[in-house]
Amino acid sequence: MGFDYSPIILSLKVAVAAVIIVVIIGIPLAGLMARRSFPGKDAVESLFTLPLVLPPTVVGFILLWLFGKHGPLGQFLAHVFHVSVVFSLAGAVIASAVVSFPLMYQSVKAAVEGVDRTLENAARTLGSGEIKVFFTVTLPLSWPGIVSGFILAFARSLGEFGATLMIAGNIPGRTQTMSIAIYMANEGGDSRTAMILVIIMTLFSFIVVYGLNHWSKRQQKGLIEGEGSE
Repeated sequence: MGFDYSPIILSLKVAVAAVIIVVIIGIPLAGLMARRSFPGKDAVESLFTLPLVLPPTVVGFILLWLFGKHGPLGQFLAHVFHVSVVFSLAGAVIASAVVSFPLMYQSVKAAVEGVDRTLENAARTLGSGEIKVFFTVTLPLSWPGIVSGFILAFARSLGEFGATLMIAGNIPGRTQTMSIAIYMANEGGDSRTAMILVIIMTLFSFIVVYGLNHWSKRQQKGLIEGEGSE
């Protein structure tokens, strides 16, 4: 019997889809929270970063309650779009996006806060609106933080287990990601399959972390050299 590559392919699909969602939502929110103050901001930020500290099974239970057939979002999706995300690929994507969102949010927010506001103000004096300033000045200067957040969010999405198992279940070929496949293989006594998947995920995670560290050092070196040449 040949090795089943479907968990690897499925994990990559889930991670890519989750990161796309996280990028689309996380960058604007991080930019807004970094530059705006309003009543209850601390509570909102705590809510954004909560999945980072909650056990994945707790996050999964909350998602299952929200998107279940009796949950508020589950009923809405069923009545309006006639779809259900529980025990589906969409559920796995949602779980991965939720648990990886804080990594993207925190990285981008820290990067935006580090941007020199005088540069943004200079763009405003030249007639640029807030949206244009954000996309032409703030985002380019925040690029290192965005890249770091993207890579970390992708790696976290790829390795997600608890929340995915709660809302998407373990359906081979449909919702069985690498992490779930490792757990099930180990439980079933198939140590060979579990070991192969563990090696693949460990190597990939090492490459991601090593690449991020190497890239960050090159960015810092380039910044120091640029300041020294002025």
